[in-house]
Amino acid sequence: MKIDQSILVVDDDLAHRMMLKKLLAGWGYEVFEADDGSGAIEKVRQTSFDLILMDIRMLNISGIEALEQIKIINPAIPVIIMTAYASVETAVTALKKGAYDYLTKPLDFDELKIAIGRATEHNRLKKENEYLKVRLGEQFDRQNLIGQSPSMIKLLDTVAQVAATEATILITGESGTGKEVIANAIHYNSSRKDAPFIKINCAALTETLLESELFGYEKGAFTGAERRREGKFRQAEGGSLFLDEVSEMSPAMQVKLLRVLQERELTRVGGAEVIKINVRLIAASNKDLKKEMERGRFREDLFYRLNVVGLNVPPLRERKEDIPILAQHFLQQFVAQNSKKIKGFTPQAMEKLLKYSWPGNIRELMNAIERAVVLSRKEYLDAEELVLMMADNSVDIKPTQNRLLENLPLEEVEKRSILDALESCSGNKSEAARRLGITRKTLRKKLEKYKNIV
Repeated sequence: MKIDQSILVVDDDLAHRMMLKKLLAGWGYEVFEADDGSGAIEKVRQTSFDLILMDIRMLNISGIEALEQIKIINPAIPVIIMTAYASVETAVTALKKGAYDYLTKPLDFDELKIAIGRATEHNRLKKENEYLKVRLGEQFDRQNLIGQSPSMIKLLDTVAQVAATEATILITGESGTGKEVIANAIHYNSSRKDAPFIKINCAALTETLLESELFGYEKGAFTGAERRREGKFRQAEGGSLFLDEVSEMSPAMQVKLLRVLQERELTRVGGAEVIKINVRLIAASNKDLKKEMERGRFREDLFYRLNVVGLNVPPLRERKEDIPILAQHFLQQFVAQNSKKIKGFTPQAMEKLLKYSWPGNIRELMNAIERAVVLSRKEYLDAEELVLMMADNSVDIKPTQNRLLENLPLEEVEKRSILDALESCSGNKSEAARRLGITRKTLRKKLEKYKNIV
């Protein structure tokens, strides 16, 4: 089972090194060896490895010293440090010097396999992201579109294609997934980028107010209309108009919007003049508009007018590969805003972020990190600080529980997490699956596997 990825194992303990070589080769990796830090440095000068697994204490050059030199030669190589002397200080030092993660000896093979898989996958996605940048061209402005997961790479590719067109776009996805950011990217990578980009939330206004906001009104059209006012369509002339939460429009407003899209003209409230418009429309909804149509809440003809090109933004729980890069982005942003000196996350903190299901998606992640940054006094955010910020309905292993679970097999930890989730949801399997960040089908298979969980 060859997977075409290379790992350099650095350890002055021959027996341990040979054991790791045999184990990793069995997992499908191509394995290289070095018996001390200087040998590792020399090999990195000659070869680009996908991962380095390195002991921290060696006779000639220590793992920490070698790590510093390796990061100068090739900063892209992820390095996992192994240590028999587990301490917060050792871990923090390794992280400060650029280590991707650290593991304690004797190694837990399940933990090792997960850590290696995550590190090599992260590296692969970085390479794919660089390729995507080349493919999209240097002129494509990502507009804070952050992601390296396959689903986000595919979405970015589509956004780059449709941005250059005049097509009407419908963006769907759960609340907090970043639909407005997608809309920004479309407008600012289009030929209309120098014209206005006007935004309006359809759910925030009553039907009457929404009509006057969109189409404008004449003087005297209603009480308080003391002068003519142009609406959002006219304000966006030559540019783009973003209608957020378009599913919340009343049936009457849907008819009026449909007419504008069909005729490319409008009439102000209280007026008779027909006004031609030149506006690109981008709409968004956190509801499934096909289901809304089936229920009679959304017009079928309007849906097809809006959905010339449909873009679906995946929820964060379905693209967990993006959590580390998003977390680091928000950390840097809020560190700068709050004049803090926080440098990153401990491995335990990142593990906590990766395990959480994020029902509030990117918005919730951003808020959690902002609060943690504001309250933290440490150089690295740890798991306990992030636990304090987690939503009450999360499936969350408390720090004391976490320590008890460290020596259990991975299968037992998984089993206990499922039990906790089911208990917290009063046996509701759909809700438990959502909180665990898995599908109901996957949960059902797990329940069948652990026959004592019914």
